[in-house]
Amino acid sequence: MAAGTDNDSTGARDSADARDTAACDTAARATSDRPVAGLLLAAGGGRRLGGRPKALLNHRGRPLVEHAARTLREGGCAPVHVVLGAAADRVRHEAELPGCVLVDNPRWADGMGSSLRAGLLSLLGTDAAAALVLLVDQPGIGAAAVARVVAAYTAAHSGPDALVSAAYDGRRGHPVLFGARRWAEIAADAEGDRGARGYLKAHASEIVLVECGDVAQAYDIDTEEDLSYLEQ
Repeated sequence: MAAGTDNDSTGARDSADARDTAACDTAARATSDRPVAGLLLAAGGGRRLGGRPKALLNHRGRPLVEHAARTLREGGCAPVHVVLGAAADRVRHEAELPGCVLVDNPRWADGMGSSLRAGLLSLLGTDAAAALVLLVDQPGIGAAAVARVVAAYTAAHSGPDALVSAAYDGRRGHPVLFGARRWAEIAADAEGDRGARGYLKAHASEIVLVECGDVAQAYDIDTEEDLSYLEQ
């Protein structure tokens, strides 16, 4: 019985891996026809972490921002814009972010809303039809979740009006994808630490939710206790 259970479990994992590989392939093809830009919010100063900038937290031997940027690329996003704030000069010096567009947010201390606004404004004038937003302090979210959200966007054929979000046990989380026609309204509404929360609440009936709880964990690195999630 135990052996049968292990085989069943392995088969389920293999099947999930195959589905997510296919989703990554679909997402990569989608970006060539209808570009989805990756928008990484990495400006936080880590106030509850003793003032350690989140982008520079060590994860698997490298700055956390590198892992998040790679997640977006491998999930099918291009270009990738990275919003920097706290210790921006150090991030530029210490992190390897090839091919990324680095966006300065001088108002990063005002909260995540200012970084979201700066990032969306940096995408104006690009050929991206949508922006997929990821937070730097969620290393439990990998390329498989990003690819699922991008694939759902492609399947919905909603283009610049898209509004797609990952979900965890049915509850909305990150990453979130915004079609280009929504950027201006979202940027205008983004204040303080709420980011796009108010906009998403007002447009809840329009959001396409994509369950990602089987391939990702949506924890945040906010406190000293949360540092245990990072791998040294």
